[in-house]
Amino acid sequence: MKTTKIHTAKRVCIPDNEYGERIKKASALVAERGLDVLVVNSNEADYANVRYFSGFWPLFEKAGAAITAEGKAALMVGPESTIYAGDRSRIEKIFTMMEYRESADPSYPEQDPKKYSDVFKALGVNGRKIRIGVASFLDTSVVMMEGLKACYPNAEIIRADEIMTELRKIKSKNELACLREGFRITEIATREVIKNIKPGVTECQMVGVAQKAIYENGAEYEGLPMYVFSEKSTSHAISRSSHRIINKGDIVQLNLSAKVDGYSPSIGMPISMGRLTPERRKIIEFGLEAHKWTESRLKAGVIAGDVAEGFYKYYKDNGYEKNYIYGPCHGIGMIEVEAPWMETSSRYPLQEGMTFQVDTFITGDTFGIRWEKGVAITRDGCEPLCSPIGKIHELEF
Repeated sequence: MKTTKIHTAKRVCIPDNEYGERIKKASALVAERGLDVLVVNSNEADYANVRYFSGFWPLFEKAGAAITAEGKAALMVGPESTIYAGDRSRIEKIFTMMEYRESADPSYPEQDPKKYSDVFKALGVNGRKIRIGVASFLDTSVVMMEGLKACYPNAEIIRADEIMTELRKIKSKNELACLREGFRITEIATREVIKNIKPGVTECQMVGVAQKAIYENGAEYEGLPMYVFSEKSTSHAISRSSHRIINKGDIVQLNLSAKVDGYSPSIGMPISMGRLTPERRKIIEFGLEAHKWTESRLKAGVIAGDVAEGFYKYYKDNGYEKNYIYGPCHGIGMIEVEAPWMETSSRYPLQEGMTFQVDTFITGDTFGIRWEKGVAITRDGCEPLCSPIGKIHELEF
């Protein structure tokens, strides 16, 4: 396993040796499932599975990693990323492939790209009738799949997302440290936005305040596109901040995030640009109570679906069934929303070391709000990964 100079500074990060340990664990799962090789694919937006093994985050282009049952690994990148990957990747074997080129579809006529068969042979996987597991199935493009099938028309290609969920669901002490550091920085950004927000500024201007704070305090990037939504846009479960001017009396939803060595926690809370009306206060307070209800039910051994069913019932019993969209938790790690989700159909037990965002979203007739923070599952409950949230900010101007 290669080391990189970029990680020699004293900062919170994943140590180089942990990448090798991840590949070793993955190879055991590959062998256990009777696969010859596992392929994981990533892109700039969802880089997690490839970065998990390599430390490499693609830009413009895509990236892939191949891991064999014997523990050998290779990184696959597009034609413009070869040198970049060589500087950043913890995986030594790097192959340049057209399947990972950027979406503008350049042909690179002077290049001599490799194929999946070149990669697999270099890793000791021979023969044509092999079993290939593909994780990140939703991030595997048609071009990638066609490339695999062209090289291995007689192979059995199997969806293998569960391997990555199994590997990533329990966090190491270094992963927890990255999450906690991300939360620490996000708290600073949240305080700065609350300090600087006033009627007349735009949502995007407040995003700029948050971005300045996270970069000044050690983040490598946003953990998600920063949410500073006001009024009607707060009813969007997912959205983007805009140039809308924030006015006195508005509800503003903050969901800010700081990425630390690939780990992307976020903190969400509503704020009011003035005193709340009774109707708005009622919805905000119900969302907070539902958030606390969820947190009180989390501990090792509990079935995830039981929590989700109880959460939905909590909405129904309090008259908010029509205001429900999803809930109550989703995984947190390298991506701000990662597997596993906690849904009414989820039958897995919570385990110590799992990390979740307690994500409580509710819509009203003209606005919506979200209370959100991260927790780690423990034997007897859950441990918050950030400072407590729950203060209802009513700003006076």
